[in-house]
Amino acid sequence: MDLESMASRLGVPVEDVDRVHRLAGDRQSAPLPARADAPGILDRLAVRPDDRAEIMAGWPDSGSPLWTSELRWLLDRSIALVRADLGGHGWLSPGPVLPRGRGPAWRHLYAYAYLALVDVVTAYHRDHGVAEAVSWATLADLGRNLAIDRRMHGEGWPVMQSWLTLHARGGVYELGRLQHQRGGTAIGLHIPESGPMTPEAVTASLDEARAFFPHHFPRERYTEFSCGSWLLDPQLLEYLPEDSNIVRFQRRFELEPYEEPEGLDADVEALRFVFRTLSTPLDQLPRRTMLQRAIVDHLKAGRHWHWRRGHFPV
Repeated sequence: MDLESMASRLGVPVEDVDRVHRLAGDRQSAPLPARADAPGILDRLAVRPDDRAEIMAGWPDSGSPLWTSELRWLLDRSIALVRADLGGHGWLSPGPVLPRGRGPAWRHLYAYAYLALVDVVTAYHRDHGVAEAVSWATLADLGRNLAIDRRMHGEGWPVMQSWLTLHARGGVYELGRLQHQRGGTAIGLHIPESGPMTPEAVTASLDEARAFFPHHFPRERYTEFSCGSWLLDPQLLEYLPEDSNIVRFQRRFELEPYEEPEGLDADVEALRFVFRTLSTPLDQLPRRTMLQRAIVDHLKAGRHWHWRRGHFPV
């Protein structure tokens, strides 16, 4: 296999192709669902009509001219790479960031990989007694992230393609308002874009997790909830009232000493989360909410947001 030639045709660094080649090896892949079944599955995954139409238009049918040999190889080996870590809960890239402007096959390659893994991960869920409703609520984060990426004009997907491997491996579960990530002795908390983060909704989600993990993963022992986010930055207290949902969420945590996180820019993450754009000038961003005004005013003042980690007992 000529990895350099393949990388050139894919338009990505050869190191990225070599990584997929090494990690996937000769491990087992998984087939995509039948084309006829795909629309129903995409509906259950909350994929919007515009994204669904693109996915169906680029479907990797046998003989499709959209799918070059290197794209088919990458799809197959990406599926195998993720499947090999079924049950894993660490950050995992499924493959290189592709030049997505080349068409639907390029734009949605990792969405096709996700679809191929739906049967794999739902079988894993069943083996652990996870309710079907929880499975589909969790996996429907695909549709949410595709919609966000569309709003961000493609700026969001490089992060999302790795984030979604957690769902495809059984590493994260959406239980009410929060997503809960397995790992170590702490349940990691994530905040999807799914409505107000009221204290009541957060408490209900935490209570659900307290029952969920001992029941479905009894060999794992969790002693605390943890979260890493710019939302835990105490500087937000300068802008938000004490009774805001974000401040009340912060109050649950004991913060760890601040350390500059490697590879994470809290300013970028705040813009991604609050405005769903990374390229709009600050002066052109909306100022409709107190949080929007806080993010913009803080950055315009030459200050920076901090990524903070915190925890509290289960």
